Amino acid sequence: MSSNTDPLVARARAAALGAYAPYSRFSVGCAIESIDGEIAIGANMENACYRLGVCAELAALTAAQQAFGLDRIARIAVAGGDGSGDSLAGTSVVTPCGGCRQSILEAAHVAGRDLEIVSANGDGTEMTSTRISALIPHGFGPANLKDAG
Repeated sequence: MSSNTDPLVARARAAALGAYAPYSRFSVGCAIESIDGEIAIGANMENACYRLGVCAELAALTAAQQAFGLDRIARIAVAGGDGSGDSLAGTSVVTPCGGCRQSILEAAHVAGRDLEIVSANGDGTEMTSTRISALIPHGFGPANLKDAG
């Protein structure tokens, strides 16, 4: 399947070109679609103090919260690879890291739906579609806090 068949993947690939990735040289873009078709995007932003970098998914979730709210998220697309040229390149399908999976799970709880995540390679020629419940099957969410005081 090509990104030409999914405009959300095309937006994630384009977002990756705005990444700040001078250390890893691995650009990731994320596009989030609302239930009304609005789109919020984000890209990874690295830092010389490596642990202070921000993933594309977290940047896009923040943008989505501001644009239309986490409760209105319908689906998410992620793509990554070499962003040094005019278009994103790479053959490996990129899925969200563990921390991003946890953040997406939180958004899924807020939205009340098992969010679809479309993961693509940099070239946009390979994609997989997975629900967040499959990517983090035993995730920690609001229900885990029911015994808090």
